[in-house]
Amino acid sequence: MRARRLATAAASVPLGLALMVGAAVVMPQQAHAATAPCAATARACLDLSDNQAWLMDNGNVIYGPVPVTHGKPGWLTPPGTFKVQRKYRHYRSKQFNAPMPYSVFFNGGIAFHQGSLTQKSHGCVHLSKEAASTFFHTLRIGDQVQVVP
Repeated sequence: MRARRLATAAASVPLGLALMVGAAVVMPQQAHAATAPCAATARACLDLSDNQAWLMDNGNVIYGPVPVTHGKPGWLTPPGTFKVQRKYRHYRSKQFNAPMPYSVFFNGGIAFHQGSLTQKSHGCVHLSKEAASTFFHTLRIGDQVQVVP
């Protein structure tokens, strides 16, 4: 029922604007997936085979799917269930001397962050600027991230 109210409310908001509904932030998208391939306990869901990610609330999609790129051969993004460990609005990789805006780390040095949607990464999950900002502002330390193959 709550998911239906969130979806109905989101449909009335122009694209690009956020709608606060209770504690959830709803970001309208042109196409919402009815389901994502992750457990209801996941707050962020990443599908490596389809190159898509979602934000979830109790098993309901509240944002996405959004396109992503992830780890290239030799630097694959590992599947599994993780927790958000730390976040940085402005971060720079010391190892690769690369900017990583809106970083949300969930598996050691692996993070969601703004990056190229055409080039594979060194294991991180690249998002558009809008999606990276939304993931950064929605996810909290300790939230569950599920990465499916």
